[in-house]
Amino acid sequence: MSIVNMHEAKTQLSRYVDQAAAGEEIVIARAGKPVARLVALAPDAAKPRPIGIGVGRFTMPDNFDAFGGEEIIEMFLGDQAGLRDAQ
Repeated sequence: MSIVNMHEAKTQLSRYVDQAAAGEEIVIARAGKPVARLVALAPDAAKPRPIGIGVGRFTMPDNFDAFGGEEIIEMFLGDQAGLRDAQ
């Protein structure tokens, strides 16, 4: 743990932020009395994050990808759709 005065903290802020990010605790003092503590933030990865923006807002049927399968293939392949079935 390092104790620095306010003026030094202001002029060397980048250095102290780097030290805090590396795990060191920096105490900032005013007139010799500690007033603030500079420490690294806990990583956000520890919090579970939902996948996707709409999680829980709607449901999808299990067979949603089967709806209109042949129609969609025909839309992409056009006249070639019949050739696919012939092979």
